[in-house]
Amino acid sequence: MTVPARITVITLGAQNLPALRSFYAALGWELAHDDGDDFCVFATRGAMLALFPRASLAEDGHTTQAPPNQGVAMSIATNVDERDEVDAAIEDIRAAGATILKEPEDAFWGGRSAYWADPEGNVWEVAWVPPEAKMAARWREASGL
Repeated sequence: MTVPARITVITLGAQNLPALRSFYAALGWELAHDDGDDFCVFATRGAMLALFPRASLAEDGHTTQAPPNQGVAMSIATNVDERDEVDAAIEDIRAAGATILKEPEDAFWGGRSAYWADPEGNVWEVAWVPPEAKMAARWREASGL
C-alpha cells in the first residue's frame, strides 16, 4: 500500500477548546462540525482544521502531552492569491487577538510572508508566492486549483 501524498485534516491539541474555537470563528472561518468542548472542525479551502483537547489527542495517539508553548516545532501556512492580501490578512488576524510574530515582509524567495500565533501559541504563516514561481504552480496543483 502507498500512503497518499495529501493532507486532509490538521488537528491542533487545544488547552482551552472553547476559547480557541472562538478565536478561529472570529477570523470568519466556517465551523463545519461542533461537539461542544470535545471536538470541532473548521472547513478551509484545503485541509480541514480540527481542534481536540490536548489530553484527548495524547490519549488517542497513545502518547503523552507535549509541554505547551515550548517554541516553534512546526507551522501551518495559509497562502493568499495577491501580495497585498498578506498585509490585509495580518490586520484581520491581529484584530481577532493573535500575536503577530513577524510583520509582513518581502521574502528572499520573491514572495511576501508574515507569521502569527493563535491564543495557544500554534504558529501560522500567511504567504504570497509569485505566480511565476515554480512553487506557485506546485501549490495550485496540490490545491486542485
